[in-house]
Amino acid sequence: MSDSAAQFTGTIPGKYDRHLGPVFFEPYARDFASRVTVPEGARVLELACGTGILTRHLREKLPATVRIVATDLSEAMIEHARGRLRPEGNTEWRQADATSLPFADSSFDAVLCQFGLMFFPDKDAAVREIRRVLCPRGALVFNVWDDLQHNDLFRIADDVVQNAFPDDPPTFYRTPFGFSDSDRLHGLLERNGFADVNVQHVSLVATSESARHVAIGMLEGTPALHELNQRGADAVAIVGTVAAAIAAGCGDHPVRARMRALLVRAIRPA
Repeated sequence: MSDSAAQFTGTIPGKYDRHLGPVFFEPYARDFASRVTVPEGARVLELACGTGILTRHLREKLPATVRIVATDLSEAMIEHARGRLRPEGNTEWRQADATSLPFADSSFDAVLCQFGLMFFPDKDAAVREIRRVLCPRGALVFNVWDDLQHNDLFRIADDVVQNAFPDDPPTFYRTPFGFSDSDRLHGLLERNGFADVNVQHVSLVATSESARHVAIGMLEGTPALHELNQRGADAVAIVGTVAAAIAAGCGDHPVRARMRALLVRAIRPA
């Protein structure tokens, strides 16, 4: 797994959950969970579960008999998720690397992943592993962020940090927003044995209580914080600059901005 994914540590999981969760991940988790249908007693694997936002919506939406195994590379994220969600007998939390899954062949009826595939350094290896642990005719459903130009808040934050360090710009945002080409997604899945690949755009509105609230999340609730620290940056000052730019472009108290993702479905053939 990539270094950036592994660096969701320290204070980052809490700020991610508090400042980014309600703005970006809750809306898409509600949408995602509403599109997932599995039968009673199904076995579901969630990859890159983060702080458990999608996990919670899946648990509320899916039948109680469905077993969910929620995994993430970051033990810190898993611990935060485990402490945030009430204990559920049919939900298991495990640390796992998506490129080397600790599960037997054909263990799951569906594999789900919200905004995680972009972080997998060897995406082919991850997709092969997903196919291996899926049952025949099992479904893979995941989403990825569309390009920065369709995601106003992160585009504004990226512009600010790029301008602050023109000679050595932080690159973290280029990872989550750098895997949005539909042909590339089709190719990845089809060459690794998936069929019936469907890719669609999902546009929602990001709403934050304030520009500063979401700016804290984007700068201090992601591994972008590590890149700022490595450059000796004044994170508080940059948060203020990002917040001012967001307020100017998207309003304040509340903030409302465009966001867009791609939802991808594919089937493991029988």
